[in-house]
Amino acid sequence: MINKVVATFDEAVADIPSGAMIHCGGFASPFNMPSYLIAALARQGASGLTFASTSAGTGVEIAARLRAQMAPLVDWPLDYWDLGLLADLGRMRKLITSFPAGTGRETVWPFERALERGEVELELIGQGSLAERIRAAKAGIAAFYTPVGPGTATAEGKEVRDFGGVPHVMETALPADFALVRAYRADRLGNLVFRGPRTFNQTMAGAARVTIAEVEEVVPLGELGPEAIHTPGVYVQRVVVRPSTPIPSWDTPC
Repeated sequence: MINKVVATFDEAVADIPSGAMIHCGGFASPFNMPSYLIAALARQGASGLTFASTSAGTGVEIAARLRAQMAPLVDWPLDYWDLGLLADLGRMRKLITSFPAGTGRETVWPFERALERGEVELELIGQGSLAERIRAAKAGIAAFYTPVGPGTATAEGKEVRDFGGVPHVMETALPADFALVRAYRADRLGNLVFRGPRTFNQTMAGAARVTIAEVEEVVPLGELGPEAIHTPGVYVQRVVVRPSTPIPSWDTPC
């Protein structure tokens, strides 16, 4: 019987080696970030990691500050961790992203500090191009041309061709060893349903050799109707359920 549900987050990420290439989902919101998978990877200790993600992440300290500032408007969860945690711990080697830094001098993200110290490498790319590079990997497309980027730093070292008199940059597919994604529901076969913005979570599911999904709940097989499934289970290898009671510390095993 196929059952892709893994008992703990620590078990789910146990085989991620140092030096791995990892897709990390989420879209600038604590409600669609694979926080428990990120925390488990932080506890696991792998280093020299390369990540592709829409954002470098705020880190623990800035997230706590944002939680206090946003309290009158949003019930910001205590169990929110992003890639800033791994940057703070010195686990990153490289980040491929669209938003590597904070919005001002008083909001300097951990990755930005590491970049200033020369400890990490940055590949900056437009958000749409990043999503399409990941989608291309999922679809088995080796490369594509986009009109976004000619004449900028993102085009350096890349082929540029004219189509209809408009220069296009060739971008290559961006596969990964592992993808950490956040979904709403799943069944034991790994079929996923998302809630809210799906990119980059849905885009990344299937673009890596192993996709690990963090979900709110696992429902009985057959409860997710075919028309309701956003990502078929064939793209997902592991599913882990978030705890019913939030765990406020990232270093607590779960």
